[in-house]
Amino acid sequence: MENYEKDILSGMVIAPYLQKATALRGVKRYVGGNQFRHAFATFAILIDYHYMDSVLLKASVIHDLIEDVKGTSYEEIRDIDKDGQQVLELVLEVTRQMPETKEEFLKRILLQGSDFAKVLKCADRISNLTDLHPDIFDKEYIKNMMADTMKWVIPMAEQVNQDMLFELKDLIKRRETNLKYSNSIWPMKRSHKN
Repeated sequence: MENYEKDILSGMVIAPYLQKATALRGVKRYVGGNQFRHAFATFAILIDYHYMDSVLLKASVIHDLIEDVKGTSYEEIRDIDKDGQQVLELVLEVTRQMPETKEEFLKRILLQGSDFAKVLKCADRISNLTDLHPDIFDKEYIKNMMADTMKWVIPMAEQVNQDMLFELKDLIKRRETNLKYSNSIWPMKRSHKN
Protein backbone atom coordinates (compact mmCIF):
# COMPACT_ATOMS: atom_id res chain seq x y z
CA MET A 1 0.00 0.00 0.00
CA GLU A 2 1.30 3.41 -0.93
CA ASN A 3 1.50 6.21 1.65
CA TYR A 4 -1.16 8.26 -0.12
CA GLU A 5 -3.51 5.23 0.03
CA LYS A 6 -2.84 4.85 3.75
CA ASP A 7 -3.63 8.55 4.18
CA ILE A 8 -6.91 8.19 2.28
CA LEU A 9 -7.92 5.17 4.38
CA SER A 10 -6.93 6.84 7.64
CA GLY A 11 -9.30 9.70 6.86
CA MET A 12 -12.17 7.39 5.93
CA VAL A 13 -14.83 6.67 8.52
CA ILE A 14 -15.81 3.08 7.82
CA ALA A 15 -16.53 1.77 11.33
CA PRO A 16 -20.31 2.46 11.17
CA TYR A 17 -20.52 0.36 8.00
CA LEU A 18 -18.52 -2.42 9.61
CA GLN A 19 -20.90 -2.31 12.55
CA LYS A 20 -23.85 -2.57 10.16
CA ALA A 21 -22.15 -5.50 8.43
CA THR A 22 -21.98 -7.47 11.69
CA ALA A 23 -25.59 -8.50 10.97
CA LEU A 24 -24.02 -10.80 8.35
CA ARG A 25 -22.31 -12.87 11.06
CA GLY A 26 -25.45 -14.99 11.30
CA VAL A 27 -25.47 -15.78 7.58
CA LYS A 28 -23.43 -18.96 7.11
CA ARG A 29 -21.42 -19.83 4.00
CA TYR A 30 -21.09 -23.36 2.66
CA VAL A 31 -17.31 -22.98 2.64
CA GLY A 32 -17.40 -22.21 6.35
CA GLY A 33 -17.40 -18.88 8.08
CA ASN A 34 -20.09 -16.36 7.33
CA GLN A 35 -21.08 -13.53 5.02
CA PHE A 36 -19.45 -10.98 7.34
CA ARG A 37 -16.06 -12.50 6.53
CA HIS A 38 -16.94 -12.61 2.82
CA ALA A 39 -17.70 -8.87 3.00
CA PHE A 40 -14.22 -8.31 4.44
CA ALA A 41 -12.70 -10.44 1.69
CA THR A 42 -14.44 -8.31 -0.93
CA PHE A 43 -13.20 -5.16 0.81
CA ALA A 44 -9.65 -6.59 0.91
CA ILE A 45 -9.76 -7.45 -2.81
CA LEU A 46 -10.67 -3.84 -3.61
CA ILE A 47 -7.82 -2.56 -1.43
CA ASP A 48 -5.50 -5.04 -3.16
CA TYR A 49 -6.50 -3.48 -6.49
CA HIS A 50 -5.83 0.02 -5.07
CA TYR A 51 -9.45 1.18 -4.96
CA MET A 52 -9.64 3.92 -2.33
CA ASP A 53 -13.02 5.46 -3.05
CA SER A 54 -14.98 5.78 0.19
CA VAL A 55 -18.36 4.97 -1.36
CA LEU A 56 -17.05 1.83 -3.07
CA LEU A 57 -15.24 0.55 0.02
CA LYS A 58 -18.15 1.27 2.35
CA ALA A 59 -20.55 -0.46 -0.05
CA SER A 60 -18.24 -3.47 -0.26
CA VAL A 61 -18.64 -4.30 3.44
CA ILE A 62 -22.44 -4.22 3.23
CA HIS A 63 -22.93 -5.36 -0.38
CA ASP A 64 -24.88 -8.50 0.66
CA LEU A 65 -26.72 -6.96 3.60
CA ILE A 66 -30.03 -6.19 1.87
CA GLU A 67 -30.19 -9.63 0.22
CA ASP A 68 -29.12 -11.64 3.24
CA VAL A 69 -30.59 -9.79 6.22
CA LYS A 70 -34.31 -9.33 5.82
CA GLY A 71 -35.67 -6.06 7.16
CA THR A 72 -32.46 -4.10 6.55
CA SER A 73 -33.41 -0.45 6.78
CA TYR A 74 -32.54 1.69 3.76
CA GLU A 75 -33.03 4.74 5.94
CA GLU A 76 -30.44 3.58 8.46
CA ILE A 77 -27.89 3.12 5.67
CA ARG A 78 -28.72 6.56 4.24
CA ASP A 79 -28.23 8.14 7.66
CA ILE A 80 -24.86 6.55 8.50
CA ASP A 81 -22.82 9.45 7.14
CA LYS A 82 -22.48 11.88 4.23
CA ASP A 83 -21.82 8.95 1.86
CA GLY A 84 -24.87 6.98 3.01
CA GLN A 85 -27.14 7.77 0.08
CA GLN A 86 -24.48 6.93 -2.52
CA VAL A 87 -23.48 3.78 -0.63
CA LEU A 88 -27.13 2.66 -0.57
CA GLU A 89 -27.50 3.33 -4.30
CA LEU A 90 -24.39 1.26 -5.07
CA VAL A 91 -25.49 -1.58 -2.78
CA LEU A 92 -28.89 -1.60 -4.50
CA GLU A 93 -27.17 -1.78 -7.90
CA VAL A 94 -25.46 -5.02 -6.86
CA THR A 95 -28.50 -6.44 -5.04
CA ARG A 96 -30.70 -8.91 -6.84
CA GLN A 97 -34.20 -7.45 -6.98
CA MET A 98 -37.13 -9.82 -6.84
CA PRO A 99 -38.37 -11.22 -9.16
CA GLU A 100 -35.07 -10.95 -11.09
CA THR A 101 -33.49 -14.22 -12.07
CA LYS A 102 -29.77 -14.53 -11.48
CA GLU A 103 -29.17 -14.08 -15.21
CA GLU A 104 -31.36 -10.96 -15.36
CA PHE A 105 -29.52 -9.58 -12.33
CA LEU A 106 -26.06 -10.08 -13.83
CA LYS A 107 -27.23 -8.79 -17.22
CA ARG A 108 -28.60 -5.65 -15.56
CA ILE A 109 -25.26 -4.91 -13.91
CA LEU A 110 -23.36 -5.57 -17.15
CA LEU A 111 -25.60 -3.44 -19.36
CA GLN A 112 -26.84 -0.74 -16.97
CA GLY A 113 -24.56 -0.80 -13.94
CA SER A 114 -22.14 1.95 -13.02
CA ASP A 115 -18.42 1.30 -13.23
CA PHE A 116 -18.34 0.97 -9.44
CA ALA A 117 -21.13 -1.64 -9.54
CA LYS A 118 -19.11 -3.64 -12.05
CA VAL A 119 -15.91 -3.32 -10.03
CA LEU A 120 -17.73 -4.37 -6.86
CA LYS A 121 -19.33 -7.34 -8.63
CA CYS A 122 -15.91 -8.40 -9.96
CA ALA A 123 -14.39 -8.23 -6.47
CA ASP A 124 -17.35 -10.16 -5.07
CA ARG A 125 -16.97 -12.83 -7.74
CA ILE A 126 -13.21 -13.11 -7.16
CA SER A 127 -14.01 -13.84 -3.51
CA ASN A 128 -16.70 -16.36 -4.46
CA LEU A 129 -14.48 -18.16 -6.97
CA THR A 130 -11.64 -18.29 -4.47
CA ASP A 131 -14.00 -20.11 -2.09
CA LEU A 132 -15.33 -22.45 -4.80
CA HIS A 133 -13.96 -25.87 -3.87
CA PRO A 134 -15.11 -29.21 -5.32
CA ASP A 135 -15.05 -30.83 -1.87
CA ILE A 136 -17.85 -28.48 -0.78
CA PHE A 137 -19.87 -27.61 -3.89
CA ASP A 138 -21.26 -30.05 -6.39
CA LYS A 139 -19.88 -30.13 -9.90
CA GLU A 140 -22.99 -28.62 -11.52
CA TYR A 141 -22.99 -25.65 -9.18
CA ILE A 142 -19.32 -25.01 -9.94
CA LYS A 143 -19.93 -25.30 -13.69
CA ASN A 144 -22.87 -22.88 -13.45
CA MET A 145 -20.82 -20.38 -11.43
CA MET A 146 -18.03 -20.51 -13.98
CA ALA A 147 -20.48 -20.17 -16.89
CA ASP A 148 -22.12 -17.14 -15.23
CA THR A 149 -18.69 -15.66 -14.67
CA MET A 150 -17.65 -16.16 -18.28
CA LYS A 151 -20.92 -14.82 -19.69
CA TRP A 152 -21.51 -11.85 -17.41
CA VAL A 153 -18.65 -11.02 -15.03
CA ILE A 154 -15.73 -11.38 -17.46
CA PRO A 155 -17.31 -8.73 -19.75
CA MET A 156 -17.73 -6.46 -16.71
CA ALA A 157 -14.04 -6.83 -15.90
CA GLU A 158 -13.16 -6.14 -19.54
CA GLN A 159 -14.93 -2.80 -19.16
CA VAL A 160 -13.49 -1.73 -15.80
CA ASN A 161 -10.26 -3.47 -14.76
CA GLN A 162 -7.85 -5.55 -16.82
CA ASP A 163 -6.07 -6.89 -13.74
CA MET A 164 -9.33 -8.19 -12.30
CA LEU A 165 -10.05 -9.68 -15.72
CA PHE A 166 -6.76 -11.57 -15.57
CA GLU A 167 -7.48 -12.86 -12.06
CA LEU A 168 -11.01 -13.95 -12.93
CA LYS A 169 -9.77 -15.87 -15.98
CA ASP A 170 -7.03 -17.47 -13.89
CA LEU A 171 -9.54 -18.52 -11.22
CA ILE A 172 -11.79 -20.07 -13.90
CA LYS A 173 -8.84 -21.97 -15.35
CA ARG A 174 -7.83 -23.26 -11.90
CA ARG A 175 -11.40 -24.30 -11.06
CA GLU A 176 -11.64 -26.19 -14.36
CA THR A 177 -8.44 -28.04 -13.44
CA ASN A 178 -9.83 -28.77 -9.96
CA LEU A 179 -12.99 -30.23 -11.50
CA LYS A 180 -10.98 -32.65 -13.63
CA TYR A 181 -9.42 -34.16 -10.53
CA SER A 182 -12.30 -33.77 -8.09
CA ASN A 183 -14.01 -37.12 -8.67
CA SER A 184 -11.06 -39.16 -7.51
CA ILE A 185 -9.92 -36.83 -4.74
CA TRP A 186 -13.09 -35.44 -3.13
CA PRO A 187 -15.97 -37.91 -2.80
CA MET A 188 -18.32 -35.73 -0.68
CA LYS A 189 -20.21 -32.90 -2.38
CA ARG A 190 -23.03 -30.62 -1.35
CA SER A 191 -25.29 -28.43 -3.45
CA HIS A 192 -25.34 -24.71 -2.83
CA LYS A 193 -28.58 -22.75 -2.96
CA ASN A 194 -27.14 -19.51 -4.40
